[in-house]
Parts: sequence; C-alpha cells; structure tokens
Amino acid sequence: MAEDNRTRYSDEELAEFKVIIIDMLEKAKAEYNTLRGAVMRTSSNDTEDTSPSFKTVEDDGANQLSKEESSQLAQRQYKFIQNLEAALARIENKTYGICRVTGKLIPKERLRLVPHATLTVEAKEKLSKK
Repeated sequence: MAEDNRTRYSDEELAEFKVIIIDMLEKAKAEYNTLRGAVMRTSSNDTEDTSPSFKTVEDDGANQLSKEESSQLAQRQYKFIQNLEAALARIENKTYGICRVTGKLIPKERLRLVPHATLTVEAKEKLSKK
C-alpha cells in the first residue's frame, strides 16, 4: 500500500480532514453550550416558580442526578472540543494523521471516524495492554 510509505498526508488530504473537524467542532461546541446551560440553570423562571410547590425529596434527587450527569457530559464534551482543536493545530503544522508512537500514518478510515486520533489502532492496543 503506497500510503504506508508516506510520512504525512498531502495538503489536499489535510484540507479534507480540516473540513470534517471544523464541522464536528461546531456541533460539539453547540452541544457543550446546551449541556452547560442545563448545569447552570438553577431555576427555570416559568410558572413553576409562582405555583404552589409540591416537590418531593425524590424530585430534588432526580434534579441533582440530572445536573451531575449533565456536568459530566459537559466535561467530556469540553475535552472532546480540546482534542479537536489540537487536531486542527496538527493540521496547521502538517503533523496531523501521524501516529505519535509508531510514526506511521493513521489510516484515513480511522481519522474520518475519530478525527482527533493520535494513535493507530495497533499502537492503541499495545498501550492498553501495558
């Protein structure tokens, strides 16, 4: 396979990955903002605020759990955004798609699915066995 002998992706290929990453980044930021909004919202300021409250302890517990879940999801989403932004930086310095362990090109199929990948599947499996 000719791809295995190359040391980096061409500028055209990098441009293709950049489009994919920017699209994912925009969606990820929108989802992050939604999750952050759910975590930050302490009261909805709707009719519930003025109507008599018959909330139970279970309701409060469910609300708290939902906020905790949203907070965890927001943290994961933030890390994903950071990883995508780092991938864009690697595109700019033309090191994108190069495995940080083996130095080989990460297959395009993997990068299309996981555009922030920094390891080939083989390198990832080796690292996880340690």
